[in-house]
Amino acid sequence: MSRLQSIRRQEERQWSTPLAKQLFEAISLTGPVPLSSYMRMCLTGDLGGYYTGAIAEGRDQFGAKGDFVTSPEISQIFGELIGIWFIAEWINQGRPKSGVQIIEVGPGRGTLMDDMLRTIQRFPAMAASVESVYMVEASKELREAQKTLLCGPDAASSKTDAGFESKSKYDGKKIEWSDSIKALPVNPNKTPFILAHEFFDALPIHIFESAMSTKPPPGPSTSSAAASSEKKHEPTPEWREMLVSPTPPGTTHQDLKTPKLEQGEPVPEFQLIMSSAPTRHSRYVPESSPRYRALKDTPGSVIEVCPDASLYATDFAHRIGGAPAAPKAQPSGAALILDYGTSDTIPVNSLRGIRHHKRVNPFSAPGLVDLSADVDFLAIAEAAMQASEGVEVHGPIRQGDFLELMGIRQRAEILSKGVGEEARANIDKAWKRLVDRGPGGMGKVYKALAILPENDGQRRPVGFGGDVRDKVTADA
Repeated sequence: MSRLQSIRRQEERQWSTPLAKQLFEAISLTGPVPLSSYMRMCLTGDLGGYYTGAIAEGRDQFGAKGDFVTSPEISQIFGELIGIWFIAEWINQGRPKSGVQIIEVGPGRGTLMDDMLRTIQRFPAMAASVESVYMVEASKELREAQKTLLCGPDAASSKTDAGFESKSKYDGKKIEWSDSIKALPVNPNKTPFILAHEFFDALPIHIFESAMSTKPPPGPSTSSAAASSEKKHEPTPEWREMLVSPTPPGTTHQDLKTPKLEQGEPVPEFQLIMSSAPTRHSRYVPESSPRYRALKDTPGSVIEVCPDASLYATDFAHRIGGAPAAPKAQPSGAALILDYGTSDTIPVNSLRGIRHHKRVNPFSAPGLVDLSADVDFLAIAEAAMQASEGVEVHGPIRQGDFLELMGIRQRAEILSKGVGEEARANIDKAWKRLVDRGPGGMGKVYKALAILPENDGQRRPVGFGGDVRDKVTADA
C-alpha cells in the first residue's frame, strides 16, 4: 500500500473525537510529533481539550461522576491541614503584617483553596496580612467553577491585565485569575505562599531511549571524506525520542502489545514509535542533568523528562528566593508541592490514561481521557536549587507521613465528635484513605515537597520534621 493510499484510508476512519481527527491531520503534515505535543493538545487544546475544550456541556472531570477523585474531595481535613501548613510558615517567618500572596496553580474546582481560606480566617492576623489570592488555571470552565465557589454564584468580576478578579466571600479581598503564572507580578517585597496539588503530574513529558548510532554525526565534509567516515564510524550511544503516530488501519491490540486490562477498549488511534535519528529535543533535553547523562551509555535506558516542571520550579524559586536578574534582599514565602511520583529515581513507563475512574490506554479517545505521568521530585528540587541561592528544598516525603505529622488523626477525632454513626464512619474512612501506605495507597504513592527560604537547613518546616502543635497558636 502506498503512503497516499494509507493516508486516504486514515482520512476515511471514524475518529473517536474531533481532536483525534485534528491530531491525525496535523501529524499527516508534519510527521510524528513529540509526546509532549500530543499531551498538550489533549489536555489544553482549544478543540476538545480535556480541561479547556469540554465536548460535553457541563462535563465534570472531578468527583464520583467524573474521571477521578482528588484529596480535597475525599476530606475537608486535607485542605484544612494545607492551610495550617502555610499558617505555620507565616508564623515561622516572623508574621509579616502585609504583602502576603497566596498562589495556587491548577486549582481544580477550587475545593482545596476554599478549605484553606476558611481555615486561614480562624487566624485573623494572617488573614489580615493576605494582600491577594491568585488562581492559575488554563480552563475557562474551571475558572468559572472556582469563582462561584470562592466568591459566590452572583459575585461580580472585572478584567485585569492578567485575566479577571472578583471578591472573596470570606473577607472581600480580591481573588485574581490568570491562565499563566508568567502573568502574575513578581515583587521582591512580597511573601508568596505557593501551592501545587496534583498539578505537575499533568504537565507534558518527553520520553527518550538510549540507542546506538547508525550514522556518523553530521558535519561539513567532501564526498570522499564522507565515504571514509562511513567506513570508520564506530556506533556510539545517543538519545532517541519517542514520538506519537497514528496506528495503521487494521492494527490489533496484539500488534500494540496492549495490557490485558485495556484490551476491552477499542484499539487506540495513536501509538508511540521511536525516532529513526536524534531529534532537536533528544540532543539537548537529556543533557540537562547528570542523572540523565549517566544512563546514556546503557542502550535501552528509558527516561521521562518534564521541562515544564523545571520551569515552574524555577519560577517558584525566583519568587521565594530571588534571582540574579531579580534579587530579593530577604527571601520569604514558601511553596508546597503534593503529587504522585518518584522520590529518588527517574520516572519510566508512567504515562497513564484515566476515564471514569479506570485506567485506559493514554492514546485512546483524545480529549476525553485524562493524561498524567509520575512526577520526578528530584528534578524539581534540582531545578529550584539551581534557580536561586535563596531557597532550600525539603522532601519529598510520603503524603501519609506528612499528613500524620500535620495532625490528621487528631483533626478527624475532633470532627467525629457530636455527629452520627454514619458520618463518623465516613470521616474515619476518608482520612485513612489519604494516609494509606499500602501498595498503591495514596499515603505511599503521593509525596510532599517544600521549597523554603534558605536558612542552612537550621529549621525544618512542619510536616517535614517540625511539630505543628508547638508552632501554631490561634490568634483568637
